[in-house]
Amino acid sequence: MIIRYLRSSIALLLLAVPLAAEPDPAVLVRDGKADQALRILNSQVQKNPNDAQAWNLICRVYFQLERWDESARAAEKSVTLAPQNSEYHQWLARAYGEKADAAGALTAFNLVRKVKSEFEKAVALDEAGKNLSARSDLAEFYIEAPSIMGGDKAKARRLADFVMKQDPGLGHYILGRLEEKQNAKNRAEQEYKAAIQSSNNLARYWVTLASFYRRAKRLEDMEAAINSSLTARREEGISLFDGASLLLNAGRNFPGAIQMLRQYLSLDDPAEDGPAFQAHYFLGVLLERQGDAKAAAAEYRAATGLASDYRPAQEALSRLSH
Repeated sequence: MIIRYLRSSIALLLLAVPLAAEPDPAVLVRDGKADQALRILNSQVQKNPNDAQAWNLICRVYFQLERWDESARAAEKSVTLAPQNSEYHQWLARAYGEKADAAGALTAFNLVRKVKSEFEKAVALDEAGKNLSARSDLAEFYIEAPSIMGGDKAKARRLADFVMKQDPGLGHYILGRLEEKQNAKNRAEQEYKAAIQSSNNLARYWVTLASFYRRAKRLEDMEAAINSSLTARREEGISLFDGASLLLNAGRNFPGAIQMLRQYLSLDDPAEDGPAFQAHYFLGVLLERQGDAKAAAAEYRAATGLASDYRPAQEALSRLSH
C-alpha cells in the first residue's frame, strides 16, 4: 500500500511539473543555432506542412548555411502557402539571387528574372510602406542588374526618395550605391557620409563607408572608418561582424578583427545576417592565418557545433586534421 501510494504521489508530482518549452525557432535562427533551429522547424512542418512561417524560417537557416537550393525550395513553399506576405517574397528573391550567382550563365539569366519579379512583389504587397529593406533590396537589384535583365537606375532613385522620407540613413545609402555604380565616386562618398550624419552616427553606416573605401582600394581610410564604427552609436552588433569581415577580406589588422568578433560573439542578441557559426568560422580563419592552428581548430569546431552542415568550417577542420 505504501509503495503504491508513493508511486501515485510521484506520478502526480511529475504531472504538476511543467515541461520545458521548446526554444523559439526564430530566436535560434537569429542566434545562429542552425542545427537546433532545423530540428524544431522540420518537426513543425512534418506535423503541419502548411506552416508558412516555419518554411520561411527554414529558408533563412539554409540561407545562412549558403545552401541556396534548399533555401529557395523552402522559400517557394512559404510563398505558395502565404502569397500575400511581403517578407516571404523578399526572402524568395534573396535565395534566387544567391542561387543565380552560383549558377551557370543560362540558369542565372532565368533566375535573375525571378529575382526581379519576387522583389517587385515584395514591394507591391507592402501597402503600408513599412518593409523598407525590401525596397532597399529592389533598389540594389535595379542598380546592379544590366538594363537587359531589368536594371533601372531611375527606378532605384525613386525608391531611394521613398525610403528617404522614413529612414534617411538608408535612403542616402541607396543613393551612395547608385552614384558608385555610375562611377561618381566623390558623390558616392558624400552620400555614404550623409547616411552616417542623418542616422545620428549609426555604426553600420560607418562600416558601409569602410566597404566603399575597400572597393576603392583606399585601405587606410577603410581601417579608419572601421575604427570610427567602434565608438559610434550601435543599435545592433552586426557592425562588429561586418567590420571584422572587411578586415579579414582585405588582409588588414587581424588582431583588431579577432577582438571585434570575440566582442560580437559575447553579445546577447547577435544578428541573423551575422550568424554565430559564421563568426566562429571567421575567427578560426583569422587565428589560423596568425599561426595558431590549435585555437583555429577550436573555433571551427564551435562553428560545426552550431551548424554541423556548414561546409567552410567542415573543410577547414578537415584541412587542419591532415
